[in-house]
Amino acid sequence: MGYKILVADDDKDIRSVLTLYLEDAGYEVVEAADGSEALQALESQDIDLCLLDIMMPELDGYQVLKRTRETNDVPIIVVSAKGQDPEKILGLNLGADDYMVKPFNPLEAVARVNTNIRRAKGTVPQQQHSTPTLRCRDLELDRDACTLTRAGEPLALTPSEFRIMVMLMEHPGRVFTKQQIYECGWDEDYIAAENSVMVCISKLRSKLGDDPHAYIKTIRGLGYRLEK
Repeated sequence: MGYKILVADDDKDIRSVLTLYLEDAGYEVVEAADGSEALQALESQDIDLCLLDIMMPELDGYQVLKRTRETNDVPIIVVSAKGQDPEKILGLNLGADDYMVKPFNPLEAVARVNTNIRRAKGTVPQQQHSTPTLRCRDLELDRDACTLTRAGEPLALTPSEFRIMVMLMEHPGRVFTKQQIYECGWDEDYIAAENSVMVCISKLRSKLGDDPHAYIKTIRGLGYRLEK
């Protein structure tokens, strides 16, 4: 079983998205919809890290943070729409280990969780795969051998293209933003890299077949997805 992460936020959509990404990264997730639920979970369960919203009913995040630090040194990442320095300084002074401003990329949240877990535990959970092979339609990807075939024919991919195909084939039908695709493919922060993503997707489409949209479909205004 992976480390247990508490996601405390009164926004159900944010909890759902964070839970999806964290579970996909190998973590077990506990959700709390208000400050009281968060404090109860921290006191009654073996939580390894907490993502803690500030503006919550019952008890706000600062109160939860302050009371938790009286008895518990669990890593806490404050998540808040308040991005000004005074709010950040207050959260850190109350004992937060990290501070993340809304809106945020879910992949950034997972990266920060990994970093803080590594700092606290000395390691991060390894995502469990029942098989190293991914299949979608006539595509077959071998993670161990780093190969991709279409109808049995091998396709020559660059490292960035291969990492992107792993992400797409792990979640066929899911839409990924250009930022998510860039940060996965190039393993660095997304800074004005839209052209790199478009060029990479275009090259992938050419390698996958004659029909440019047969496998990777553009979702206007959102990003790209691998067709099931």
